Amino acid sequence: MQPILRVNLTTSFVDTFTIPIEWEQDYLGGASLAARLLYDHLVQDLDPLSPEAPLLFLNGPLSGTSGPAVGRFVVCGRSPATRLWAESNCGGFWGPELRTAGFDGVWVQGRADYPVYLWIHDGEVEIHPADHIWGLDTYQTQTAIESELASGKVRIASIGPAGEKLIPYALILCDHGRVAGRTGMGAVMGFKYLKAIVVQGHGTIPVAKPSEYLHLRSEANRLLRNDPVTMVARELGTASVAEYLDYLSEMPKRYFQFGTFKEDMRISGAAVKETILAGVSACHACVIACGRVVRLEDGIKRKGPEYETLVGFGPNLWLNDPVFATRMGELCDRYGMDSISMSNTIGLALHLFESRRISLEDTGGMALCFGDPVLIEKLIHLTASREGFGSYLAEGSRALGQRFGAEDEAVQVNGLEVAYHDPRGSSGMALVYATSPRGACHNQSDYFMVEIGHVDPVLGLEFHNRLGGGEKARNVAIHQDWRTVFNSLVICIFSNVSPDALLDLVNAACGLHWHLKDLLRAGERGWNLKRLINNRLGLTKNNDRLPKALLQPYRDQSPHDQFFPDLDEMLSAYYEARGWDAQTGYPTEQKLVELGMQWAIADLEKLRKPV
Repeated sequence: MQPILRVNLTTSFVDTFTIPIEWEQDYLGGASLAARLLYDHLVQDLDPLSPEAPLLFLNGPLSGTSGPAVGRFVVCGRSPATRLWAESNCGGFWGPELRTAGFDGVWVQGRADYPVYLWIHDGEVEIHPADHIWGLDTYQTQTAIESELASGKVRIASIGPAGEKLIPYALILCDHGRVAGRTGMGAVMGFKYLKAIVVQGHGTIPVAKPSEYLHLRSEANRLLRNDPVTMVARELGTASVAEYLDYLSEMPKRYFQFGTFKEDMRISGAAVKETILAGVSACHACVIACGRVVRLEDGIKRKGPEYETLVGFGPNLWLNDPVFATRMGELCDRYGMDSISMSNTIGLALHLFESRRISLEDTGGMALCFGDPVLIEKLIHLTASREGFGSYLAEGSRALGQRFGAEDEAVQVNGLEVAYHDPRGSSGMALVYATSPRGACHNQSDYFMVEIGHVDPVLGLEFHNRLGGGEKARNVAIHQDWRTVFNSLVICIFSNVSPDALLDLVNAACGLHWHLKDLLRAGERGWNLKRLINNRLGLTKNNDRLPKALLQPYRDQSPHDQFFPDLDEMLSAYYEARGWDAQTGYPTEQKLVELGMQWAIADLEKLRKPV
């Protein structure tokens, strides 16, 4: 990999850092390599919103190589939402452009005295004042910078007003609405007075064996283009499976209280296509093109909604309008707020008002009722400006629940709001949410896809009952390791390439001679490293849990259909499958030795010592 650019905003000092080759070979790139690079900097007394807090944008060895859906990068640090490991994955064109500019990452330190943006172009770095664009939304920011630089096509990663106001679930947006959405890295940028990072490059992206990689890449893309999963995603977007997930009781309604809706569901990829779809969009060199371009009543083409946004601003809030969900998704993007966390937190507020835990006096006279689109839009505006009741919503669902004595009602894990894949319809997601290194995350393992048949025996995966228990713990661990590989390379989880094909691409790009077990071992190493980081940041076995709502049946389920996961049984089997200490939830010394992580044993021993 190429050097990482390091920028200290306090001193305006800029230099480069060459990644140790042994770290590249152990962790590949992306999120796992970021964890190794940041390991010594992520200590328990570090405030995520402080000059000392690191912010690392990092590519992987496949990023931008025009391989199968590899136009991605990651943003990592310590989360202001969870105070744990922060990792957010983003598509579009920004990551590949950074590589052609000569860098594989940007490591931001310190804090500027006033708003600035970075201008990185063909190996050169400039720090520009951004006072004049501070306060603009994310799309306005892109337009203003493009006009100011007048340097042709540039790629911009920026924050909106939510990041400036340090909302802990603020996102970073680039291109046509591609976002690093979760864990609040936009707030870290905002604290550092960093409005945007602009990149432009004309160089080439290095691979170890160019001719071999070119052939493998072409074949992988040809197969991926004609893959059934790809064709459905291109046709219907990420919400292509919405109706089926609804049928399986995996799509929660009315803030995770109900499994069925009051009327025929219009929240789906098919409904979007039939009503407002105007085209598709794709990330860099991607043959899938799952992005939606829609046209609403104003005739303007805009980004269409993903599955999570459709559900979050749809049945989660007892609504059923894809146009409204589209508008609220765009509003969140413009303000720079994660639509999952925003819709989840609003859902909690409505639930607590309905159960009389929140009063009219608390809300300033607003009745917080499910199914009211005018109210929902008003709450988003109030949240982004931290005004009135919006100041409570701006802190996220865990803090909102704590404020009103109802933290157990908040559907979150370790401060990150649960996505809309309910473990009462896909029990493996119970383990995924409870053990994810960044809180309740469906992208550290989209195990719900395994539950409906995407089982590749080459990885050692087996097929289990969708509503099973501890017997699937080993499966979940393998799948988490596999997705950790994806987040290292960095490759989209919708890229349904075979493990053997991906292995060949890695060997050709990196000059390795690995077997599949080596690739999986790299994933396992990355997963355990993030676990150890979180343990050092204060996470214990007690953090591996689910919110109350997911451990009881839906309120509208008939007695013979009632199901909720037995998390205790599943966790016990999971710790055993992982080789972790069942009493503490820490990786064992034996596991660290097995993974070649002897260097971390001293830190493990410190964790074991009583305070």
